[in-house]
Amino acid sequence: MSMQTNPTTPSSNARKSAVGGAALIAIGALALGAQLTDIDQLGVLIPLALGLIFLAWGLVNRSFGLLIPGGILSGIGVGAILIELTPFANGETAEGGLFLLAFAAGWVLISALSVFTEQRFQWWPLIPGGILATVGALLLNGDAGLRLLEIAGLIWPLGLLAAGIYLLLHRRKA
Repeated sequence: MSMQTNPTTPSSNARKSAVGGAALIAIGALALGAQLTDIDQLGVLIPLALGLIFLAWGLVNRSFGLLIPGGILSGIGVGAILIELTPFANGETAEGGLFLLAFAAGWVLISALSVFTEQRFQWWPLIPGGILATVGALLLNGDAGLRLLEIAGLIWPLGLLAAGIYLLLHRRKA
């Protein structure tokens, strides 16, 4: 009879507790270091560092739930770093577009890493990621992209109205 390790064995629980403890220590040290130092640029690194901690924690524990804040914080962190380090001639609109593209990449990362957890591939993070990427790309396109966003801003409520009317009419027929 071979001994197979059950995911809920004491050694597995001890490993998960150790990883969780190490993650909390890293987060606490990062927060304390940011408060105690006078390095101006350290603050922009905090979201990315927190995201990477959550991603590592989620991968080691095979927990999809930890990948969600990890991907979101990583995307925000990369976006903040890119805005801080990249000079833009086009101004705030282009900065916003670049930030949204980085944020979208964090959502895509959640889906990509989900295959390494105990759950199967999770496709739903691709929805907010796709929306954010589309808006970010349009913002980087300048005036033409802004015009398309204005048109979309008028169209999507009409889509909701049409869907609501369809559901009400379909309900009456059923």
